[in-house]
Amino acid sequence: MTLPDAVLWDMDGTLIDTEPFWIASEHELAAEHDRPWTEEDSLALVGSGLLEAGAYIRRRLDSAMTPEQIVDYMIGRVTARLGEGLPWRPGAVDLVRGFTDAGIPQALVTMSYASLAAPVMEALGFDVLVSGDAVDHAKPHPEPYLLAARRLGVEPQRCLAIEDSKTGATSANAAGCVVVAVPHAVNVPEATRRTILRSLDGQTPGSLWALASTN
Repeated sequence: MTLPDAVLWDMDGTLIDTEPFWIASEHELAAEHDRPWTEEDSLALVGSGLLEAGAYIRRRLDSAMTPEQIVDYMIGRVTARLGEGLPWRPGAVDLVRGFTDAGIPQALVTMSYASLAAPVMEALGFDVLVSGDAVDHAKPHPEPYLLAARRLGVEPQRCLAIEDSKTGATSANAAGCVVVAVPHAVNVPEATRRTILRSLDGQTPGSLWALASTN
């Protein structure tokens, strides 16, 4: 069975369904500022770096808080909700374990900070973590995926990246990865070396790589 040299996983919306947690924190902060916050505002931030999101929220709410303070606020609320349990996306855990059983190294590549990624790292035992507070350039820049491949000692072109957003898929494709996108909160357009699926449920490592590597 042919498999990739490594698998690089996005976290929010791909492995765990945290988007409702981020959106709730945005609405809570907007309410504290007595400012409106729309679905369009929330969707504009899906997949972006946290400091970029913080800067957007600051402008949108005309807030006296710094982007860093806004990020800390949101992380605190998302962390509290994650403490109640990790909301896994369908099929994701089985695939991670399947690739592990096949001896394929895996990385978690997330624009969330390391503190938020810690429970997922502990639960699934990824070989490498690249978090938003460990890179100079957030997705859609290719740096996060290039760094993950380098830390695993593999070529990006032989990596399978699994994403849920246009921002993340763009980052992975720009790094040279083969991409499987499972859109969740936002649509992901078709592109070269990108396969779009409705769900990971029922996929195996072999079937997923066979689909992705032929596109």
